[in-house]
Amino acid sequence: SGVVSRSPMTSAVSTWIWSERFWLPENVTWADLEQPPPGVQYPRLGHLLLALPLAVGVFLLRLLYERLVAKPCSRLLRIQAEGPRQAQPNDVLEKVYRSKTVCPDRKQLEGLSKQLDWEVRKIQRWFRIRRNQDRPSMQKKFCESMWRFTFYLGIFMYAISNLWTSPWLWEVRQCWHKYPFQHVSRGQFNYYIAELAFYCSLMFSQFIDIKRKDFMIMLVHHLATILLITFSYTNNMIRCGTLVMCLHDASDIFLEAAKLANYAKYQRLCDGLFVAFSLIFFLTRLVLYPFWIVYTVMFDSWEIIGPYRAWWLLNGLLLVLQTLHIIWFYLVARIAVKAIFKGKVSKDDRSDIESSSDEDVSSTTKKTSSQTCRPKDVARTATLNGDAQDH
Repeated sequence: SGVVSRSPMTSAVSTWIWSERFWLPENVTWADLEQPPPGVQYPRLGHLLLALPLAVGVFLLRLLYERLVAKPCSRLLRIQAEGPRQAQPNDVLEKVYRSKTVCPDRKQLEGLSKQLDWEVRKIQRWFRIRRNQDRPSMQKKFCESMWRFTFYLGIFMYAISNLWTSPWLWEVRQCWHKYPFQHVSRGQFNYYIAELAFYCSLMFSQFIDIKRKDFMIMLVHHLATILLITFSYTNNMIRCGTLVMCLHDASDIFLEAAKLANYAKYQRLCDGLFVAFSLIFFLTRLVLYPFWIVYTVMFDSWEIIGPYRAWWLLNGLLLVLQTLHIIWFYLVARIAVKAIFKGKVSKDDRSDIESSSDEDVSSTTKKTSSQTCRPKDVARTATLNGDAQDH
């Protein structure tokens, strides 16, 4: 008949993955969601496939936007387009650098000095220039931040325009009213698809853009975000999901705006925007998120629909996210306090771009190599230079 039957193992795996007892509350089956009433649309996993071609479109739109809008703006602001100076070709040092020893210790420097008959200061300067060589130009960072700023601002305004008339924005318990038999509006669907396509495009573009030191961290972040969006849509936790995404986008707008001001060298504007970002971050992620979103998922939903296996998974993920919020805010607050009480954010706290000019080299070579290559720069996830981006 041409029909290939599934093997018992395939059927068992499929049954395990799509177990109704895991995904759905008690007394609810997948069959109950197959035929919604007239005029009502329930979410289906296949709907999210639209995000894949849309992600390619978002990536192409980004390239077009950076070329036609962001780059001309950077020229008007006189942001440098040229990259850092190139290091002198040297096979020995390049091999050491490629082995991920970007900051050799004193013993390694002395060994390389004897091998190459170079002064230690000259080798230190070579590694400093080589590190800068792998960093994108200031103009490229500006264009990337301007694209993200535009997206976050646009998607946030779209979310607010749709949520403003939604009853669950004003009474969060409505997130669980008649769950999971909740209609998915066109606005909710568009919002989910746009966010999913955006993060798919970010994950894809990481392999094309200049590779940065936080490559794996951001790859895992984007993958986790995609899985969370897919999970909440498939399980029809869309009302709660839209609130979570909207809260996160609110602070990201000000972070990207602060980066733009930083690249354009508007110090006071940058400090003001970063302080505003810190306050909004605190309000949305340490106040509204735990006491509004997490509270309704843990307590209101328990009261209205009762716990089930996917419910425990969702709460676990939300609590992990809250833990990250606390860690991120600690790093953000350290920078914001300096902006408030010292008048500006110190360069070391906000950027790990090292100068490769001769003047800077002559002043920094008096330090030891351990002082020159500070590991704390790698750990600053709230930096405004764009090398580490927390979302």
